[in-house]
Amino acid sequence: MSTRVAVPKAEVPHEAATRTTALLCVAAFMTMLDLFIVNVAFESIGETYSGASLAGLSWVLNAYIVVYAACLIPAGSLSDRYGRKQGFLFGLGLFTIASLGCAAAPTLELLIAFRVAQAAGAAVLTPASLGLILSVLPEARRAGAVTVWATSSSFAGALGPVIGGLLAETSWRWAFLLNLPIGVIALVVAARLLPKSAPSSRTRVPDPVGAAAIAVAVGAMSLGLVRADDWGWGSARTLLAAAITVVALALLIHRVRRHPAPVMSPRLFRVPSFTVANITILIFTAAFSAVFLSVSLWLATAADYGPLRAGLALTPGPLAVPLFAALTRRWAASVAPRFVVSVGLAIFGLGSMFLATQGGAHYATDVLPGWIIIGVGIGIAMPTLIGTATADLGPADATTGSAVVNTARQAGYALGVAGLVAILGSQATLRTGDTYENGWIFVTALVLVSAATALRIRRHKDHHAKDK
Repeated sequence: MSTRVAVPKAEVPHEAATRTTALLCVAAFMTMLDLFIVNVAFESIGETYSGASLAGLSWVLNAYIVVYAACLIPAGSLSDRYGRKQGFLFGLGLFTIASLGCAAAPTLELLIAFRVAQAAGAAVLTPASLGLILSVLPEARRAGAVTVWATSSSFAGALGPVIGGLLAETSWRWAFLLNLPIGVIALVVAARLLPKSAPSSRTRVPDPVGAAAIAVAVGAMSLGLVRADDWGWGSARTLLAAAITVVALALLIHRVRRHPAPVMSPRLFRVPSFTVANITILIFTAAFSAVFLSVSLWLATAADYGPLRAGLALTPGPLAVPLFAALTRRWAASVAPRFVVSVGLAIFGLGSMFLATQGGAHYATDVLPGWIIIGVGIGIAMPTLIGTATADLGPADATTGSAVVNTARQAGYALGVAGLVAILGSQATLRTGDTYENGWIFVTALVLVSAATALRIRRHKDHHAKDK
């Protein structure tokens, strides 16, 4: 287990707190924006690399997600060890340079390789930016700054489709080039604005084998799902992918239990609310990533929308998330968290069920209502779900626990994309609304399972007081 020494906090002056928060949130926003932009630009990327299959294109998303998930926890500890400002600058620099590589990639394979580099940069940048907010801002400003930082992903979801669609009208490569001026300016400002943070030389680096096991498990399962239709579900290669997944998970469990500095502390999983909430997060984010990609693909193929029109059509769902998160905040505070989360996820399920039963012939009548209902459900469920996951952890486990939550989210994103690709099959079949019905049924099943698991989330206080 890691041993930390107290290091003096280098708080910025009060008047610089707003600029520091804005800088860190812009950087975090930029890393999330790419996920939503790529969804909109998916069809355009496929047209650039002629002959690319849907399974091959899915790795433009999943390579990023898998590496990001595997690197988050060790990257956070490395930033603690060598300095959060140094980690932030390194992560932002790597992400920016890799974005340029993505924009210039002449082949799909090189694009995927640069997406892996982007993910590594984002994995260093994300925990370092949160750590800087907690360590350099005045105490009175921290809670508000963390809230703004955490909700930046919601705004990325709302703006990403429009920005991606606008840029992809010319070329999807501009979606990655956009990161270059933002990243360079942020690097210059961060180097001057952020105080140098003292490293903690006694902080142990988490088990690299455990981190690799996470990547191998999620990657092998994703590969097996997206290629099973081509290989055959009972083929030797599909079974090998399944076997590698099982072995990697077994290795991860062994390393977590035995390694002196495990990638995830086993103490975390002795907290019931943490374990169940993370299972719920994994299933919920799988449903979310699958429905977001499926609606993006439906707009580009069955509806034959251009990138900008598709981006605008996607916007109402993500916009409903922060709106209903704010509208239901007071109600959510007076009800047991498990009921809030379960109600929100059930509403999400109603939205995806609407998509599945309408057949997807017309956007305004068959897709938009369900898409907005999904956004409403996510807005109700997600803030409480994320908050509940770490609410019962002690102060010493809060940072690592947050990293595990983010890892579960990224693993869910990858598995949701892989599952959808396995159901949809060949790109050639994506030109009719009927093709997507099974995908939306898959989403509905996932989200209803997550609503059921959410009912098992019991905070520590719930064992001593009756649910409200």
